[in-house]
Amino acid sequence: MTKFNVPDMTCGHCEATVRKAIGEIDGTADVKVDLSANKIDVTSTANNDDILAALDEAGYPSSIAS
Repeated sequence: MTKFNVPDMTCGHCEATVRKAIGEIDGTADVKVDLSANKIDVTSTANNDDILAALDEAGYPSSIAS
């Protein structure tokens, strides 16, 4: 599992877009969203760089949380 900061994610529509972006690169990914903290936890076989690129392309520039 990898934690990502998604600072521009603020609502249910944002959450759906983020889930869709990750789902397009790994349809079996498990995505847990914390809107109040603007973070997601992703369990996926996809490379973290690919996830970051997919989120960026979807309009949600992100970073790996420390």
